Amino acid sequence: MFTRVHQYSTNEQVRVPNVIALVGLPARGKTYISYKLCRYLNWIGIKTRAFNVGEYRRQACDFEKEGKADFFDHSNERAVRIRDECAKHAMEDMGRYLDSKKGEVAVFDATNTTRPRRKMLLDFCNREDHETKFRLFFIESVCDDPDIIDSNITEVKVNSPDYKGRMTEEQAKQDFLQRIEKYSAQYAPLCEEKDAELSFIKVINAGRSFFVHNVNGHVQSRVVYFLMNIHLLPRSIYLTRHGESEYNKIGRLGGDSPLSENGVCYAHKLRKYFEKENIQDLRIWCSQKIRVAQTANHLKDLAAHVEYWKVLDEIDAGICEGLTYEDFEARYPKQFSERDKDKYHYRYPSGESYEDLVARLEPVIMELERQSNVLVISHQATIRCILAYFDNKKREELPYLNVPLHTVIKLTPKAYSCQIEMFKFKIDAVDTYRAKPTEELPWELNGTESNLCRSP
Repeated sequence: MFTRVHQYSTNEQVRVPNVIALVGLPARGKTYISYKLCRYLNWIGIKTRAFNVGEYRRQACDFEKEGKADFFDHSNERAVRIRDECAKHAMEDMGRYLDSKKGEVAVFDATNTTRPRRKMLLDFCNREDHETKFRLFFIESVCDDPDIIDSNITEVKVNSPDYKGRMTEEQAKQDFLQRIEKYSAQYAPLCEEKDAELSFIKVINAGRSFFVHNVNGHVQSRVVYFLMNIHLLPRSIYLTRHGESEYNKIGRLGGDSPLSENGVCYAHKLRKYFEKENIQDLRIWCSQKIRVAQTANHLKDLAAHVEYWKVLDEIDAGICEGLTYEDFEARYPKQFSERDKDKYHYRYPSGESYEDLVARLEPVIMELERQSNVLVISHQATIRCILAYFDNKKREELPYLNVPLHTVIKLTPKAYSCQIEMFKFKIDAVDTYRAKPTEELPWELNGTESNLCRSP
């Protein structure tokens, strides 16, 4: 009865901290979902952190004695007690994170396969000692496709901290299969009838279908929207700015100027690069600016589709369009100083901020998550925003990512990272990068798999 009253009361509130809890057997992609979800929510400005119960377990017990499959047997009372304590510690840390206002969303990454464990989570979110009670949403990853499960075990789990360096791949795989059997014996899936008052989404076979139940609030809606668009098919995403423009040569902001002679040369070289790449069903997405359209025109016949998106246009500099940085500083010294203090949130008068640009580009990110091979031809600020999403960059880093002219950035999304390669073309171009004040060097890409810069 208490839970029911709380459900209605939190439904009426707007700004409520959210707990997103994963549910599902091992090797169903829960940590992958957790990683992607944290990256997305942080990128759109919702402060989010994941709490992985497996990490707490690894700190609490010795793998050699406790970490193998028998540790996950429901009849092993000592192990059950340890695992429950680890879950409680993770919940307490999660509660402190949300109560302190350091974050708005906490992702509880664990199997949560039993109703008692999910009841423990629900009771925790309803606790009276929280400053504000937490809204709870479950994501259950359901998978019976043996190919997906086998791929997940082979590519991810055998490299987990539980196994890497401790046993052979075959030993790790066999132990992990036994672990899945232990969890399967007690698994109680979420049910529309038995769990009628809970909010949840079932992601079935890596997103082939979904079941959504009782979604409450803005955050849960955004989570559902995101989950229904992601996939992990092999693909590459290519990002490049247009070729050097006439405005680039004289250092002017924005505008709609055509390509310079060097810019036209880059467009020709870009075509040769993609002829060598020989990508099947390549899609090209462009902004609607002249310099981008001219760059894309040289590649039209190599693409299955070419689309011109206004949302890919450069950041709107408002009253500063067409000015040089020197003009900007001389005419609007206070505005110039404000921008240097907080470039991410600074909004040009009658124009946009990087924060506005991220909101504008969200549909592009969703489509990039859904599509196969895509080349995006756009502008410095827009590519910074896209790159920051895939490279998991913080807001304060985003406006200072170095995206030079005449360079192709190739992104290859992986399960828990993104391989980043940079190909610099040997064609002269002005340097449009403006470093962060007091910073000697530009922010560098993580390139979690690699950070390569080479000539094609």
